Amino acid sequence: MKVTFPHMGNLWISVKSLFEGLNLEVVVPPPCSARTMELGVRHSPEFACLPLKINMGNFIEALENGADTIVMAGGWGPCRFGYYAQVEKDILVDLGFKFRLIVLEAPDSRLQDLIKQLKLLGQNVSFFKVVQAIRLGWEKLKAVDELESKLRYYLPRVLDPDRAEKVFAEGLKKVDRANTSMEIREAVLATSDELGGLPQNGCTPLRIGLVGEIYTLLEPASNLRVERRLGRLGAEVKKTVSLPQWVNDHLLGGVLKVGSCREAVACSSPYLNDWVGGHGRETVGYTVQLARQGFDGVVQVGPLTCMPEIVAQSVLGKVSQVEGIPVMTMYFDEQSAEAGVQTRLEAFIDMVRHRKRMNNGSLFSCT
Repeated sequence: MKVTFPHMGNLWISVKSLFEGLNLEVVVPPPCSARTMELGVRHSPEFACLPLKINMGNFIEALENGADTIVMAGGWGPCRFGYYAQVEKDILVDLGFKFRLIVLEAPDSRLQDLIKQLKLLGQNVSFFKVVQAIRLGWEKLKAVDELESKLRYYLPRVLDPDRAEKVFAEGLKKVDRANTSMEIREAVLATSDELGGLPQNGCTPLRIGLVGEIYTLLEPASNLRVERRLGRLGAEVKKTVSLPQWVNDHLLGGVLKVGSCREAVACSSPYLNDWVGGHGRETVGYTVQLARQGFDGVVQVGPLTCMPEIVAQSVLGKVSQVEGIPVMTMYFDEQSAEAGVQTRLEAFIDMVRHRKRMNNGSLFSCT
């Protein structure tokens, strides 16, 4: 069995470790590229949202590289994610690919259910082996999240952002190669120290929150690297949705202390009192939280036609007015262009910087 899965940011490092711990041969899809997008767009329904199209490109490239089994998560509710697996399977079969599709449905509170699903997927693995694989995969997931947080902190502060991104990329490689908890920790500490030792520019960055649909938040290919662009424009970005948090909330029942969306859901009232699918309600709640924490602005991202984020966007205007925080919404599809994204971000940052300068009654230090 040669297993593959869709990309979503740097999740591949953790998933690869997990599947290898289950004695599976793993075929990691090539990094998302122009070809990935082109393949996905060509073979997907025109009005399907961007994550489905990128996933299709991932699967086609992985199957071309020898994969014979696709593993992906399931879902339910108003978000169309729950339909992805069946739609993608039908398209790939029509294209002539022969493969097995395994959908891991989120148990939403019972860790035992997740362990059972993974044990069935594994090749003659014991219960203990499954737990070990989950543990190492979880530690790599947390390590990657920590490195991403470090990069978001240092990117607007260093003189050479290119060097910071290279150090981060090397750190990811070290985490991927690690086979023990000690090696993972050493990789994180070494990378953090190297980032902290880079020459800094002395500026005080803006603080910008990033909210929205989880795939568009986490996969740079889907948002044209919004997070990195903001960092290079002098903004420290806080990404409100993380992979460890999602796994903890939906697969582990929130038993671990890695953050939770529950407080954000509570903060969404009275602006949005009902669940609208996806991360729509969390988008509203996190925007309220960011405003009350003194952030300078919020950028909402999502795939074009994403219903939960459209509902959230309709509420964010009121949130912006009442809570006193600038909010910009950006939707992405295969027609999105780097120049347009860069121009909008530059204009937003200039506006936020001017607003901060006016509120402070003095020049902002990072002009």
